Amino acid sequence: MPGSAQPFVDPTGNLRAMPKRPMKPEDLMSFVFVGDPRISPDGAHILFARKHFGDKNKMLTNLWSVDMAGALRQWTSGESDGQGRWSPDGSRIAFVSNRDKPIAQIFAISTRGGEAVKLSKLPEGSIGDMKWSPDGRWLAFVFRETDHNWTEKASKEREEKGLSTPPRVLTDVWYRLDGDGYFLMQRYALYVIDAKTGKHKQVFTPGRFDMMSFDWSPDSRELAVACSAAKNPFAEPTNEQIFRVTLDGTSTMLKGLPRGSKSSVRWSPDGKGIAYVGHEDDEGWGCLNQRLYAVSADGGTPTCLTDKQDYCLSVGTLSDTKEASFDATVEWALDSKSLLVQIGWHGEVHLGRVDAAKGGIELLTDGRRHIGVGNLSADGSKIPCTFGDATHLPEVGWLDVKGKAAKLHELTLINKAALAGLLIAEPEELWLDSTDGVKVQTWVMKPVGYKTPNRYPSILEVHGGPHAQYGWAFFHEFQALAAAGYVVVYSNPRGSKGYGEEFCTAIKGAWGKKDWEDVQAVTHWMQHQPFVDAGRLGVMGGSYGGYMTNWAVGHTRAFKAAITDRSVSNLVTQGGNSDFPMRPDDYWKGCSWGNLDRIKNLWEQSPICHFEGVSTPMLIIHSEGDLRCNVEQGEEVFTALCQQNVEARFVRYPASTFHGLSRTGPPDLRMHRLGEILAWWGKHLD
Repeated sequence: MPGSAQPFVDPTGNLRAMPKRPMKPEDLMSFVFVGDPRISPDGAHILFARKHFGDKNKMLTNLWSVDMAGALRQWTSGESDGQGRWSPDGSRIAFVSNRDKPIAQIFAISTRGGEAVKLSKLPEGSIGDMKWSPDGRWLAFVFRETDHNWTEKASKEREEKGLSTPPRVLTDVWYRLDGDGYFLMQRYALYVIDAKTGKHKQVFTPGRFDMMSFDWSPDSRELAVACSAAKNPFAEPTNEQIFRVTLDGTSTMLKGLPRGSKSSVRWSPDGKGIAYVGHEDDEGWGCLNQRLYAVSADGGTPTCLTDKQDYCLSVGTLSDTKEASFDATVEWALDSKSLLVQIGWHGEVHLGRVDAAKGGIELLTDGRRHIGVGNLSADGSKIPCTFGDATHLPEVGWLDVKGKAAKLHELTLINKAALAGLLIAEPEELWLDSTDGVKVQTWVMKPVGYKTPNRYPSILEVHGGPHAQYGWAFFHEFQALAAAGYVVVYSNPRGSKGYGEEFCTAIKGAWGKKDWEDVQAVTHWMQHQPFVDAGRLGVMGGSYGGYMTNWAVGHTRAFKAAITDRSVSNLVTQGGNSDFPMRPDDYWKGCSWGNLDRIKNLWEQSPICHFEGVSTPMLIIHSEGDLRCNVEQGEEVFTALCQQNVEARFVRYPASTFHGLSRTGPPDLRMHRLGEILAWWGKHLD
């Protein structure tokens, strides 16, 4: 973790501390990002993905490990080497790499040393999750082959012949995914590959919606697969089921399971049960609590193990120094009597234990931090993790899970040097009163170099989702704003995760109501602080945060300027042009097509519906390759402002970027985006 400033020798020969400086957008280039921790079978080493920015504007991902004494070792040096997985005996590490461009393959490297060996011989495509069988004979993985018209080979052949880019021919509404691109009618399937010979075979093909989770049976003879069983997933109620799949490709759906969502499927070590995360209600957006269920491996009625507490097991904590993950973590104890899960609560993320017989969640960690865990060690005593907070980038460590409290053992200091010379703003936590007796958890970062009795310009940040949370995670954007002299305020209004199901579902199908009341409460607080200049307030946000920014300028003139990023402005058009199309009469009443009565509710909740008379200058940021919130959403805002003679600036990032530009985009564009943000606030708030 960052310590004191680095020493230097001054002209008099005295050793002094190097003066720290405010953070800048370009400091991004010195950050290292860690994730996906995996502990070796003997519990002596933790493998993890290490990402950093290299030459030619590239994010490089390699596999490293750290031992229990903190000694680091680099295993790979490719451009994109990830999903490192120890073999059950610890003799090999399997991983996915793009070193055979343009085709990603599965490689294996001996833990005794030597070069990595290519294991798979796959055609061009995309490799998803990957897991060793318990006996070490097989690797199961999901793979989707690229449509033959859209391979690199086909593209080069067309270029040589002077042919045009072919049309995209579609017969299903599931044909694209933000960050993944257009996969057309191709679908992921489940494969197994012989760990010695490299021969692979397909063993399971899901339906029209191919997102799935899987796990091996303890005897390595079968796999449990959770995926959609709906014939028309984007028109029917959610109906995900669990299938048992043998190595010869025979599949059987477990009987007795209800409709609803099911993910993070895990087979118990004793082979008797299967756990999964989901819910039984028909709701397709994500505001309901995702709970832990257990069912006999032979099927039957599932038992909910976490219905006694108001926790959700799929809480995404947003930051621009880690990917926004909403995946649940589930790990069985070796005796099959309990399970480990992750809990997001009040801006924190912690590890919990669930009794497999009695249910209920016992939190094992605490504190103002974000903890992300990996697999359980072979003896069941350790679980590897990444850990970080609002002033420290994530590092790698492990948790001792033998007792009722899991002690954190910190192993790496990878980002110590990068942060040591920087002035880091530390957030203060507040709970502000809103309507209906609700209190809104809020954080305020005062400017670097803050002095009383000065009044500073202030920026309200609204998070995306909306069913996610801000919290105790390092946010480069916030730090850059505080370093530039702004008070930064961010909160979790109703609709956020981490405060129970009622708090989250308060805005189900009703954006711009209870959430807006909470945003107004935070704004009112800002206007009455002695260190805030109420005449120089700004509001900004991305995705749903962009929606709320658009909503704000249509309902108040409290803000001198605004920035809307990858926003939603029109729910009617959003319902049909997003990668996840809106299902009629599901989360929202009505739908995005049909007569006026059918679209009325969506239109009235669309910010663009309320744009007549808007006068707030706005910076609009959007990626042309955004498949989640189409660039058309930003275009509508820009057009409405220009036609009303309101100052507007529209920054459109190229089609090669997507919805997650601010988190995982190219570093030059991420820094350009922050430069645009700082320049806009400098023009309108300084």
